[in-house]
Amino acid sequence: LVYQPSNGRYIVFASGGGAPRHPDWYHNLLATPVAVVEVGTDVVEVSARVAEGEERDWLWDLQKRIIPSFADQERATTRQIPVVILEPLA
Repeated sequence: LVYQPSNGRYIVFASGGGAPRHPDWYHNLLATPVAVVEVGTDVVEVSARVAEGEERDWLWDLQKRIIPSFADQERATTRQIPVVILEPLA
């Protein structure tokens, strides 16, 4: 899963390669927003929240500039791709 580091947080994108539906992991985080992620050799407990409004738009636009293929994924679907912020708990 591609992530964008941001001020100690991890930003992930529920693009599913431009699939017509959100990926299963996104629904799992909505149901249970506290999770454990592995980043390199680190294991981090996080709380997930979906970015909205200007925050979501800014993070999504930045991701498309960093990895332009995300713009292709956006064009491949009619849904708005969720941007999820994973904030470390400790």
